[in-house]
Amino acid sequence: MKNQRLFLILFLLFVVFHVQADDLDDFIRIQMQKRRIPGLSLAIIQDGKILKAQSYGFIDKDGKVPVTTNTLFQAGSVSKSVAAMGALYLVEQNKLSLDEDVNVKLKSWKVPDNEFTKDKKVTLRGILSHTTGLTVHGFPGYAVGGKIPSVVQILDGTAPANTPPVRVDFVPGSRWRYSGGGYTVMQQLMVDVTGTAFPEFMKNNVLSPLGMKNSTYQQPLPPELAKMTATGHYNNRRLVEGRWHIYPEMAAAGLWTTPSDLARFAISIQNAYAGKSGSVLSRSMTRQMLTDQKNRDGLGVFLQGDNTTLRFGHNGRDGGFDALLTASVDKGQGIVIMINANDNSHMMGRIVDFIADYYHWDGFPVKTKPAAVDVDSKTLKAFEGRYELFNNRMVTFEADNQRLFTLEDGYVDEEFVPVANNTFTSTDRNVSVTFTADANGNVTGFTLNDKDQGYERKVPRIGPLADADKTNADPDPSRTPKVMAALQAMVKGGKILEEASGLTLGAKRDFAGGMREPETLKSLTFIHSENVAGRGIQRHESDVSEIVTYQLKSNQPDTYILVHLTSDGLVTDCDLVEK
Repeated sequence: MKNQRLFLILFLLFVVFHVQADDLDDFIRIQMQKRRIPGLSLAIIQDGKILKAQSYGFIDKDGKVPVTTNTLFQAGSVSKSVAAMGALYLVEQNKLSLDEDVNVKLKSWKVPDNEFTKDKKVTLRGILSHTTGLTVHGFPGYAVGGKIPSVVQILDGTAPANTPPVRVDFVPGSRWRYSGGGYTVMQQLMVDVTGTAFPEFMKNNVLSPLGMKNSTYQQPLPPELAKMTATGHYNNRRLVEGRWHIYPEMAAAGLWTTPSDLARFAISIQNAYAGKSGSVLSRSMTRQMLTDQKNRDGLGVFLQGDNTTLRFGHNGRDGGFDALLTASVDKGQGIVIMINANDNSHMMGRIVDFIADYYHWDGFPVKTKPAAVDVDSKTLKAFEGRYELFNNRMVTFEADNQRLFTLEDGYVDEEFVPVANNTFTSTDRNVSVTFTADANGNVTGFTLNDKDQGYERKVPRIGPLADADKTNADPDPSRTPKVMAALQAMVKGGKILEEASGLTLGAKRDFAGGMREPETLKSLTFIHSENVAGRGIQRHESDVSEIVTYQLKSNQPDTYILVHLTSDGLVTDCDLVEK
């Protein structure tokens, strides 16, 4: 009888676990289907161990070869966190110092001094926490089979580098600004002090000691490892030519890995923080790594939560790949998700929240279910359009069935339920938007209220959704050829862009390497213009006064392009959109 009872209990536990596991797997597959994600791989950490490693989908959108838990993905900027551990290891070996001028140890290249570095110097601490004033946010990578620059060429912005020079343009330590360029300086610094190639150093001192057997910083990959990779897809789900890009900026963006290996990396930090064995770093150094330097940025990782719910992590993006790592500091919990697509939605965040709720983890937002009210269709339609969520980051609303839905990459993302005539609440997060209008009743933006993050701010309207069936006469037809010439120069970059008229200095600087999409421009057809002067929209350090929507014919399927103009008619940015 006792054996029968034990068997029944074990059977019920087995059934409950598998029903729950099926619920989790079903949720992930539904999210992937909604967003047309070809492949996804994840690892879940519970009690300081990998509880679940699971793969979904295929290595490319053809759907023939399944993703496995050993399939390699590009980690994007999660590479920085792992590289940071290598740099901190060198600090503990007394080969580097966190607060010394990096030029003391740099041999192959030096950070050029200027008026900003007169009294304050670039340090490793500043590089790791993005507070050095070094330029170049991120890197687009290089095509397989093309010319690959050296790290020194990248740092100086000389051919065949496709990014501007890495330079200091504000006083080190005075403020925070994300800099992949800084981590590339760190890469050269580590090579100079060790005399060892960066991939070899990281393998010997970080990856192998942590059991990250499926990880490498080798760029390009050797053929035997290239066979194990997923294929990258852009946000329109177009395949990356050559399957992926090459990133000689290895510390910033060059890690090939798996979620299970990144979970091992996270567990090593948790162990070191607790004073346990199994880490590259000491307890004291790990605690420095997890200390806020500025803007919730530690040394190579970002921080979330308070003292009792503190988490560390990083997001990553390379051409065709996205990644996410988040882990508790002292609760032995964590999640790593990697996909073979660039996806601008909240999908990975929804998966994280689902897993946290599923395992009853503390420190994650508890969502409240909004009570919907009726809003007439005309009012709802007026809220459709595009808004400048952050600098150079748009959010798009589309109305449907008494709801507003955000669109990302042309696919539905987040649902917002009306809770008042002009206020809508997300079903995913504790976030609400309250739309505002001018004296004529025209919507000019919304107020974003994020209860979980504890802030409220104004978000200006960019313009309506594009509609080719609602064409208008261009009030200034003479500007279209000028805009076309400016856009063509932005596509080509280099000397052509430098000598072109009709562009702001910021656009010339930031598009020096050209634009990846569209590769060609054949014609522009005017659709709409919106006066946005005074709404606080800024692109590439210039105030935007007008945004013109054109239908675009190019090498891409017919789409639309939003052209951002200054008050004197100069092009300062553009965005490709689906509608």
